[in-house]
Amino acid sequence: MSIEFPLPDVGEGLTEADIVAWKVAPGDTVTVNQILVEIETAKSLVELPSPQAGTVGALLVEEGQTIEVGTPIIRFGGDDSNTEAAPASADAPASGSAEQSADASGDADGGATLVGYGAKETSSKRRPRKGASAPAGAAPAASAAPAAEAAAPAPAAAPAAQAQSASAPAPATQSQSASAPASPSKPLAKPPVRKLAKDLGVELSQLTPTGPRGDVTRDDVHAAANQTAAPTSGATAPAAASASDLGALEERIPFKGVTKMMAKAMVDSASTMPHVTEFLDVDVTETMAMVRRLKSTKFLGEDVKVSPLLIVAKAVAWAVGRNPRINSCLSGDEIVVKKYVNLGIAAATPRGLIVPNIKNAQAMGLGELAQGIQDLTALARSGKTPPADQAGGTITITNVGVFGVDAGTPIINPGEAAILAFGQVRKKPWVVGDEIVPREITTLSVSADHRVVDGEIISKFLADVGRGLEDPTLMLA
Repeated sequence: MSIEFPLPDVGEGLTEADIVAWKVAPGDTVTVNQILVEIETAKSLVELPSPQAGTVGALLVEEGQTIEVGTPIIRFGGDDSNTEAAPASADAPASGSAEQSADASGDADGGATLVGYGAKETSSKRRPRKGASAPAGAAPAASAAPAAEAAAPAPAAAPAAQAQSASAPAPATQSQSASAPASPSKPLAKPPVRKLAKDLGVELSQLTPTGPRGDVTRDDVHAAANQTAAPTSGATAPAAASASDLGALEERIPFKGVTKMMAKAMVDSASTMPHVTEFLDVDVTETMAMVRRLKSTKFLGEDVKVSPLLIVAKAVAWAVGRNPRINSCLSGDEIVVKKYVNLGIAAATPRGLIVPNIKNAQAMGLGELAQGIQDLTALARSGKTPPADQAGGTITITNVGVFGVDAGTPIINPGEAAILAFGQVRKKPWVVGDEIVPREITTLSVSADHRVVDGEIISKFLADVGRGLEDPTLMLA
């Protein structure tokens, strides 16, 4: 008996994910909660554990493919394999989703759900994928082929294999299903070949595959890029050389995952919120002296990293307490003012910009806040920040100064009312009393949603952040 498992919704209503790297292969024997595959969602990398012990029969999708939630990704067992499903009480959430409950209960089609992700009560509650023509609750089209393979002893050949020349021997369909699964809408090609095609601007669907399993090879891609194959009507040698040269000088980056999600969030924010930005130059000499003292004395702990961002974070939480309206959002016909500060820290990661947040930052002392920033930063750099850490933010800081930038007009994180940009700290001539002296100066800028807060609230909040940085002892009162 064989069992197929679908790609779960790992949280936050995500509708699709990319298969990054398989950790198992057909024929492997796996145990319950052993990592099967690493996927990339629109927010982070997530490792999916095995919901059962048994033998891997087939991997149903290739590395590099983007698939919808609910699409079968792996088949366990077969006529001569034994499988043992995980007990219902198994509790091993996938990395990147620690707050989600473990659940190995069956889905609507009778299959089990991957450990760490509870089954949806009804598929109609899933947020439909943009552009999808099927009604809510309908099974994804991509899952039809794998389901058919499970029911019938002889699966249909992949579309790319059907496109082979009639003179080429047809590969065994069972072998092809086990070792070279493919989406019905995509030609067969290994991830490196797909990347090469993107880099050279070649459309895989336009190629005639010459690989032994009906797959597109690197030679096929190079041949198309150089147009050494039979030219189409009207093609000329100079045009082919020009296209090849242009492709070699261009880099094509897939617009998906974290980058695509960030872009959508920024477009939604900029197009729905009337942004207003204010600026303030601040003398942070006392703040920088405090940072140096904390570093040298290791007062907050031997392994705790201290930076100016720590004092800025403390100042923002303090200023929110004095101006609570800045920590709000618009919900329908109501402005929701939040009595807690989930402080977002914009983080540039290898996979794109994310904004994880520190929960209840208003209740933290410097040591706890420093540890929170340090843990958040380390997890963000690893690319495995769980969706729960990126949800529920109330106000955000973006540290543009770390890149040597003085100021900017940041875009508000959706669901919040304000974002503060912290510029670089530089020594400048500054008037103290009646004298001009060198001081350490930074520029703060805050963008706010003018539907929720007016100029007075924005100005008072920004001024309070500045006061806290000019004299950190004020924040002790």
